[in-house]
Amino acid sequence: MKIITRQRIRRVRYYLKAILQQFLVPNSWFRARLEKKLAWISNYDRESVLDRVNYYNKLHEASGLSEQALPLRAIPFWDKTMYYYDYRSVMRHFPPDVRAEYKFGDINWVLDRPTFVKSRPVGRDNSNNILLKMERVRHFFPMRDRIPYEEKQSQMVWRGAAWQTRRMELLRQYWNHPLCDVGQVNPPSANAPADWVKPRMSISDQLCYKFILSIEGNDVATNLKWIAQSNSLCFMTRPKFETWFMEGRLVPFEHYVELREDYADLPEKIEHYIKHPHEARQIIENLHAHYRTFTDPRLEELVSVLVVMKYLINTGQLRPDPSTPLGFYRTHGYKP
Repeated sequence: MKIITRQRIRRVRYYLKAILQQFLVPNSWFRARLEKKLAWISNYDRESVLDRVNYYNKLHEASGLSEQALPLRAIPFWDKTMYYYDYRSVMRHFPPDVRAEYKFGDINWVLDRPTFVKSRPVGRDNSNNILLKMERVRHFFPMRDRIPYEEKQSQMVWRGAAWQTRRMELLRQYWNHPLCDVGQVNPPSANAPADWVKPRMSISDQLCYKFILSIEGNDVATNLKWIAQSNSLCFMTRPKFETWFMEGRLVPFEHYVELREDYADLPEKIEHYIKHPHEARQIIENLHAHYRTFTDPRLEELVSVLVVMKYLINTGQLRPDPSTPLGFYRTHGYKP
């Protein structure tokens, strides 16, 4: 319950800060600091920064703007959710007349036009889905696991809503398996027996287990980011969707234990890592290293700004200038 309380407190603080900034800090203040923020790239490996930018934004040719492209001030009231405030935190660095297409929510299909989103499918032509770090309070919150791997319980744990077929299949096979403590937290339905329903578990309770299952829902699995900070081993099928976390770059058996799509190999994999703790600890550390990629606030802001700048250049709203120290983009001297 403490974790849930902390999450609620984070959400309240997030909205309070975002709303106060919206009304008390003019966007011109952020625009005036854009060039200084772009200079942060000198503190990082330039190729690594641009690699991330080009991963999130895969546009390589000019694209026109449709009527759906809106300036920040024209976004309707009903869209002003957590997605909006994360989107606004980047867009406020640019002139008020720049326009962009956006789509908030769980996006699990490839869009027809270049659009800013939180998520997209992996492994297809997904260049129209341009990733930004949205819904970050829910997905990217810091968490500390104080329990060493060796002291955890040698079982697999999972709790979640089981509406999707892949989650129901997992429960059908393993809801009462001796190596698993898995269950759904939503009410039973015609396709989900009451036996599958188990009490909710806090994150801290789940951290008592050596193995934690990550199952995608409407798009990515929300728990993957906190598992990546834990001393537990992540089990999952190969990701079908990705977000700012770059799930598509996670390597099976390097960052996580890959499961078959039908979960038939789950007991075998659990038993293997019970017998080979050194392999488990190495995979855990590799996933820790991947998560640390996203923990530098300045780097995260720099990459976000460059992702948007690349979109604005490809839509003809800014122009590139390879002669600049950044060697990538410039704002061509617009006045904030």
